[in-house]
Amino acid sequence: MDEIKKIVNDVKAGNIKPIYFLMGEEPYYVDKISQYMEQSILSEEEKGFNQMVLYGKDVSIDEIVSSAKRFPMMAERQVIIVKEAQHLSRTIDQLEAYGLNPQPTTVLVICYKYKKLDKRKKAYKAIAKTGYIYESKKLYENQVGDWIRRVLAGKNYRISPKAAQMLVEFLGTDLGKINNELEKLQLIIPKEQEITPTHIEENIGISKDFNNFELRKAIGERDIVKATRIVNYFAQNPKDNPLVVTVSLIYSFFSQLLQYHGLKDHSKGSVASALKINPYFVGEYQTAARNYPMKQSSRIVAHLREIDVKSKGVGSVNVSQADLLKELLVVIFG
Repeated sequence: MDEIKKIVNDVKAGNIKPIYFLMGEEPYYVDKISQYMEQSILSEEEKGFNQMVLYGKDVSIDEIVSSAKRFPMMAERQVIIVKEAQHLSRTIDQLEAYGLNPQPTTVLVICYKYKKLDKRKKAYKAIAKTGYIYESKKLYENQVGDWIRRVLAGKNYRISPKAAQMLVEFLGTDLGKINNELEKLQLIIPKEQEITPTHIEENIGISKDFNNFELRKAIGERDIVKATRIVNYFAQNPKDNPLVVTVSLIYSFFSQLLQYHGLKDHSKGSVASALKINPYFVGEYQTAARNYPMKQSSRIVAHLREIDVKSKGVGSVNVSQADLLKELLVVIFG
C-alpha cells in the first residue's frame, strides 16, 4: 500500500518515470495503478492524440517500442498502456534496448499480470535503471481480512471481524472479487455504519449461520449439535460449500491449535502475533485448546490429511461429500 501511495504521489507531483513495469501474481493492484495512470497523467483534451492502449495478444515488442518512440502532439508527453503484457513473456527481453534509452516524453505502462520478470534478466535491470518496477504480491489468507478493513476505512466504512472473515472464506484471496462485493455493499450501506454478517448474508448471499467460520467455531466449542447442523447444510448445498475448502480450513485451524499449544505466552497479543490472526479470534483458540489437548489435536490433523486426500477423489471414488463430512465430525468429536 505504501509503495502504491508513493507512485500516486510522484505522478501528482509530476515526478513521472518513462517506464512503469507492473507485474505480479495479484492482478488487482496492477489494474488499479494502470487505471490511475490512464485517468490522471493527461488531460481529457490531450488523450485523443497522445494516449494509446495496446494489448499483449495483438502487438509485438517492436510495435510497442515504435509507438513509444513517437513524439507527443501538442502535449508535454504521451501515455502508452500495454495491457495483458504477460502474453509477450517469450519476447519480453527485447525491451532491454528501449529500457536503457527510453523516450523521455513517453510514459510506457506495461501490465504484466500473474507473472514477474526475472531480476537476473538484462531487461529487468535496464527498466529498473530508468523506470519503475512494481511487483504486486498475492496476499496470504490471514492478511486479507486486514486488507478489507483498510480499504473500507479509507472510504469511511467499518466492518466487523466476523463479516470480513465470511468474505475471505467465501471469496478466497481474490482482491478483485472482494472489492467488487465491497463496492456493492457501499451502494447500500450508509458511510460510517459497520458492515455486519447480516449485511453480507442479505446482499452477497453468504449464510451467516451456515459457513466454515461458524463450523470452525462450533468445533472449537465442541458443540456437536451445531456442527452437525452446519455439516448437514453443507451436504445439501455442495456447490456453495466445497468439501475441499472445508477440510482445508479445519485442517488449518487444528494446525494453528498445535502452534498455540507450543506457545509459552498465551496472552491475546502474543497469540495473535504468533498465529497471524486478528486478536478478535484469539478467544476461539483459547477455548479450543481447552477442549483439544495437544496430543488429540495432533491426531486430528493426521486424520484430516487422510480426509483431504479422499475429498480429492484418491481412494474414495464412490464416497459422497455427505459421508466425508460425517467422517470429519467423527474424527474430531470421536
